[in-house]
Amino acid sequence: MKPMRFFLDTHDKANQTFPEKLSPEDFEGFFSLYEKACYEEGVIPIKVHVGYNEGRAFCLNMAPDAAAVKRAHDRVGLPFDTITEVTTATPGDTFFKRR
Repeated sequence: MKPMRFFLDTHDKANQTFPEKLSPEDFEGFFSLYEKACYEEGVIPIKVHVGYNEGRAFCLNMAPDAAAVKRAHDRVGLPFDTITEVTTATPGDTFFKRR
């Protein structure tokens, strides 16, 4: 298995990368298609933050590279603004350990 890294992709209706008038029900149906495309490309969807009223979404995935995340989006015709490799940190991570 290839090493996996974290990637955050963004969608914004102001940039026409978030569907107009997307309901939670619409999103649930669409996400199942995206999830299938992810697994076909070796991408693991971790979490999605969606602002329905604002028309914005932030998706955290694990993948071997950004190209795999892009291919998953392309499979379902989902445009995006950016795909950025990120590191994650929570208060329990070593990044925040204090002496």
